Amino acid sequence: MATTKQFYLFGEDPSTCRDIELPSDLDQADQQAGQEDLKHVIAQHFGIVERSGISFTSNNQHLSSVSDVLVTSEPIAILIDGNKVREVPGPKGLPYFGNYLEVYPDHLGNHQRMFNTYGPLFKTTNMGRTVYQTNDPALASIVFAESEFFSKLINQDHPLFPIKNKQAGVFLGDTDTEEWRVAHKFLPPAFGPKAVRHYAPTMQLTVEDAFKVFDELDQRNEAWNVYPYMLKLGAQAVGKLVLGIDFRHFTSVDAPPHELVLLIAESLTINKKISSRGAWYAALPFGDPARLRVISKRVEEYLEESVANAKSGGVEDLDLQEAAIKAENMVDYAVRATDSKGNKLPKTSLKEALLVATGAGFTTTSSLLSWLIYGLVTYPKMQDRLLQELIDHDFDENTQITAEFTNELTFLDHYIKETQRRHNPSFQPGRTALRDLILPGGYKLPEGSVVIPALHHIHNNPAIWDNPALFNPDRWDTDAVKGRHKAAYIPFATGPRSCIGFNFALQEIKVFLPKLVYRYKFEREDVHQTVEYDPMFQLIRPNDLYVRATRRTEWPGKTTKQQVTEKEGCRYVRGEHSFL
Repeated sequence: MATTKQFYLFGEDPSTCRDIELPSDLDQADQQAGQEDLKHVIAQHFGIVERSGISFTSNNQHLSSVSDVLVTSEPIAILIDGNKVREVPGPKGLPYFGNYLEVYPDHLGNHQRMFNTYGPLFKTTNMGRTVYQTNDPALASIVFAESEFFSKLINQDHPLFPIKNKQAGVFLGDTDTEEWRVAHKFLPPAFGPKAVRHYAPTMQLTVEDAFKVFDELDQRNEAWNVYPYMLKLGAQAVGKLVLGIDFRHFTSVDAPPHELVLLIAESLTINKKISSRGAWYAALPFGDPARLRVISKRVEEYLEESVANAKSGGVEDLDLQEAAIKAENMVDYAVRATDSKGNKLPKTSLKEALLVATGAGFTTTSSLLSWLIYGLVTYPKMQDRLLQELIDHDFDENTQITAEFTNELTFLDHYIKETQRRHNPSFQPGRTALRDLILPGGYKLPEGSVVIPALHHIHNNPAIWDNPALFNPDRWDTDAVKGRHKAAYIPFATGPRSCIGFNFALQEIKVFLPKLVYRYKFEREDVHQTVEYDPMFQLIRPNDLYVRATRRTEWPGKTTKQQVTEKEGCRYVRGEHSFL
């Protein structure tokens, strides 16, 4: 016979009790199974995400078994991980402005201050927009899981809301839509390992074509601002591989970025400005919101032109997997690819997919490349170790870089990972609560809450990473890092809505960086010049990083002795010289 008991959340008034009918078979011989069934029932009623953290108390007495619960006549309090259920903490803020002035312009530094003050989850309100941020990988895993509790639902509080596309099937659209399901059938093959290998020669030709500009800058003895040139380099490759367009970024030292590149970059700046303010600002018929609408229309015209050009020579329909390895570029793939039922990617999803692949492709790559070069000129001996590894693997100017080759470059892999940990360009992938819920630790979230797993702060959380401020690629060989939580390092997010282009991005980086390091020695122009991130851009990119790239005329010999490991770090020994 079913039993009804009264339950409430510990930390709330007992008058909030709910009458909950418990199954009749809870008090069974298998006490553990009965306990799990009880927690399951309670979790469903109260929206408790992790039922393993549930425990019960009544009249200050811990109820350790199902029998204890069933014999209790008093209201029963529910604890989460031994804690009271509580509101998510955060600074109070000012009228109208909320916390805007406490967050900007240094949102990374100020968010870290708030993590230090309020713990692993806090909330801020910026001119009416409320967001929650976490630096806890366990919470990040829950948020990214695409479950009954969280999904990508871009509401007015979401950082991508100003550029949301209701027809979108990828980055700028909601998950629970037919557009998303269709897009995620067609697009993954175009970004899979086989397709990316197919693109590697074009990536290599792109960076080699840029050499004439960097050589000329060297001959002029001129320093150059890293991000604008990495923007042109990343965009040049993406233009060819996604849209089939030659942006002509390296026809001369001063060749301007293509209009499409400038438009997309401007849209990301405007979106950051709009999303950091209230919904009232996004609705303005003039200023930044109006400019964003103009940009979107012009970008759409470019995408339509690219699709039309791809179709102009006639299109041979191909199976998804075959199209992925035969297509010259992504737009060629998108107009050819056909599923088993003869369906193609709808035009609206096609354009949006090209926009995201183009914009996310070059902005992420250019920002990461910039931080990689920052590491070369900032952290001692990184350049030497990268170059030595290339030499030890018989790399020269004629080497054709393949995925098989770069897979052998262990230090290159660790250097890129450490850069993405310490200086990850992406930092605000948001997910939305689908119902009122309670997170581990007892945090209450109302339906519609936007939670941002703060990638920078997860990657630099001292509770997870030993001495996180230390740039140390060798940490990736340690047991501590190998045994970390699966969401402690998520440069491309994680879960079903993680970045589908991560293979493409990493292959591009692993082609560009070795070619640059082998040909040039990079030096900081002014070591006293402060390099800061751009707080009003959608990604984390460095400002005012000037370097000189000097053409190499000599290279080290191959390593002749085994690597020596010391307490201070690693060194490669060649003859009597060591690279610490």
